[in-house]
Amino acid sequence: MEYWIVAALAAFLMGLSKGGVPMIAILSVPLMSLFMDPALAAGLLLPIYIVADMYAIYLFRKAFSVRNLVILLPGAIVGILIGFAAISYVPGDAGKLLVAGIGFYYLATALHKRLSKTPVAPRPADVPRGLFWGTLAGLTSYISHAGGPPYQAYVLPQKLDKMVYLGTNAIFFSIVNLIKVPPFIMAGQITWDSAAQAMWLAPFALAGAWGGSMISRALPERIFYILIEVALALVSFKLLYEVLVA
Repeated sequence: MEYWIVAALAAFLMGLSKGGVPMIAILSVPLMSLFMDPALAAGLLLPIYIVADMYAIYLFRKAFSVRNLVILLPGAIVGILIGFAAISYVPGDAGKLLVAGIGFYYLATALHKRLSKTPVAPRPADVPRGLFWGTLAGLTSYISHAGGPPYQAYVLPQKLDKMVYLGTNAIFFSIVNLIKVPPFIMAGQITWDSAAQAMWLAPFALAGAWGGSMISRALPERIFYILIEVALALVSFKLLYEVLVA
């Protein structure tokens, strides 16, 4: 009984994130890891991510950045391939440190810009940075479903409209998660048993996505982006704590 309660909570939190509540899905794999190996937990959650992704695309389908998707996705594919090839050789803590370091890098840069007196213009969606951050997003997403910090390090400085940000986020990660399915199956992280469990948990993710969309639409744009940065800081500190203390 405890397993199903925690699994339903993990699916709901992931749905909230897909609905636009910043990065709360980072808690899903650690919650499931209380009952199983983290790699198997990631495999169990991937089909649920995909179901929630499809709903998120429906919710935010009216606005997205085609240019960002065209730039980010080729890098993400490369990152997923690197992750699949290196997963047996890269310690889990190394992946956590990479994601935490990316988060702290972006936050330090954002804080420096805020403390300076000169207004900061939005950065363009340029190809070199997009390919770099897209590759890191694909890699960290493959290792631990933690592609958010690299993605945000590239997209947030562009100061996109809130709904454009949410639509681009939904499409990007839905494609990334679909691409991850074959290597997850080959690695034994997705099985018939885990897929059956995912079917039972999917309604909780959809409920979370609906609730998250109501919250994200109601938030003023400035508050929305502040919450993303706060969530990014909490995630980065959490990952660092897991490596150094836990």
